[in-house]
Amino acid sequence: MKLNLGCGFNKIDGYINADKEIICLPDVLVSLDTEPWPWVDDSADEVLLDHVLEHLGETTAQYLHVIKELYRVCMPGAKIIIRVPHPRHDNFIHDCTHVRAITPEGLAMFNKTRNLQQIADGAKDTKLGLMLDVDFNLIKVTYKLEPRWEILTGNKLISNEEMIAVMRAQNNVCYEIEMELTVIKEAKDGELLDS
Repeated sequence: MKLNLGCGFNKIDGYINADKEIICLPDVLVSLDTEPWPWVDDSADEVLLDHVLEHLGETTAQYLHVIKELYRVCMPGAKIIIRVPHPRHDNFIHDCTHVRAITPEGLAMFNKTRNLQQIADGAKDTKLGLMLDVDFNLIKVTYKLEPRWEILTGNKLISNEEMIAVMRAQNNVCYEIEMELTVIKEAKDGELLDS
């Protein structure tokens, strides 16, 4: 089963398109951050959240509900694609329905191995994977740059390290972050899977 969560008007063939807005005519009507999701445990092998997660979880409890439900419905090794506006871009700032910045660093907090390493290192990040009993592995991050910055990096006039520093210091450099995660949990036969 493939889920297109918060589909809006962008329904995709081959996916179950879910949204809370009836005007979008989703396949499934559900408020992702306040209701239990209508799918059984370990049933989704792919989930897409395309410019959705930044709209969910106005409260911390609501956001953590989304993360727990996402983990619950995903089968071991499931692939999750998350696309969000970069929090330092006008696309994020100007939309009054955006309630939360989503970053790779924030999603990495839901990885138990990282949590355990941070405990050993004395790091102060919240150990969300351990606290919620969820485990996601962030395997790929892609930054979509504004054209002038894309030209600079494409022509190797600026290094990747310099580009990261610019993105942290300036607005409107990166307009979108795409992150791919896999779900780490035991399969029914007891084998631990993450890809």
